Amino acid sequence: MNGLLRLAFHAYTVFMNSYKQTTKPGSVRERASVRPALTSGRLLDQLRERIRYKHYSLRTEQQYVYWVRAFVRFNGLRHPREMGAPEVERFLSWLAAERKVAVSTHKQALAALLFLYREVFEVDLPWMTEFERPKTPARLPSVLSREEVARVLACMEGPVGDLAGLVYGTGMRLMEALRLRVKDVDFERRLIVVREGKGKKDRVVMLPDRCSASLRAQLQRAHRLWAQDRAQGLPGVEIGEALGRKYPRAGESWAWFWVWPSPTLSVDPRSGIRRRHHLYEERLQRGLRSAVKQAGIARHVTVHTLRHSFATHLLEGGYDIRSVQELLGHSDVSTTMIYTHVLNRGGHAVISPLDRL
Repeated sequence: MNGLLRLAFHAYTVFMNSYKQTTKPGSVRERASVRPALTSGRLLDQLRERIRYKHYSLRTEQQYVYWVRAFVRFNGLRHPREMGAPEVERFLSWLAAERKVAVSTHKQALAALLFLYREVFEVDLPWMTEFERPKTPARLPSVLSREEVARVLACMEGPVGDLAGLVYGTGMRLMEALRLRVKDVDFERRLIVVREGKGKKDRVVMLPDRCSASLRAQLQRAHRLWAQDRAQGLPGVEIGEALGRKYPRAGESWAWFWVWPSPTLSVDPRSGIRRRHHLYEERLQRGLRSAVKQAGIARHVTVHTLRHSFATHLLEGGYDIRSVQELLGHSDVSTTMIYTHVLNRGGHAVISPLDRL
């Protein structure tokens, strides 16, 4: 047995030596970690440049810029290159003790500062791995019953009500539904293709029969706006820089138009182009809050609650957890397992001893 162990160790040593010899300066392995040189001179512009190079979302860019600016102001406008672990630790302690921010906000601020030092300044010092990340509390999702969902949807009218029904009927996230394109709705096969969901992954969800008529009507309203934009010669909708270079007219086509377009034009914060964006997310959030109040539900309900309710009701209906995982777009089934906790702790899982008296 000892002889076999020595032989295995020798083979491993030979392999590692050959690996180091092949990893020479300028090799593929080394070039994979090389970042392009920054062209901006200002700190926040450099941060934006690196974020866009890594294809992070606009919302992530806005949050990271916010926290880096707050960090600089907290330390008397000193440049972050002149600071290190003590200044970062004091800033994070101030957020927790004075600002009393939530755990998720605290972790987001830390992620923004680590991104600044690692990706913009290209340093990876030992103190950057020593920060203790706050533990996120394990909370159960808020879930509505089928009757409560029906009451809420009955209090919503027009396109906002149709959008809320589609979110509950498919389990899509809010931004996934708002970014839906005409080409991704397939009435023949009764499915919707969700493009670049969380984690930049595509997936397929069902198209509920009860949504078909309202969705066709919404497409007719969207087509009128599309025709109006084309008649006025407005720039097409945003489709991404790489795709826009490959297909310059794709943004002007009907297939790439938003299913839920905004009734007004807006300026793209990155390109500065005035064009039509998708419906603003606050429209649905405000409509849902008003409907929950009208329905007499005394609980905190958000758009994401409809997604939680979708998953829970599928499990209650007997669908297996793997199918629910694929519909939700979860990478790990353990994320989907939280809905089984909701089922197990519900009022029908365990009979109280008081009811047996």
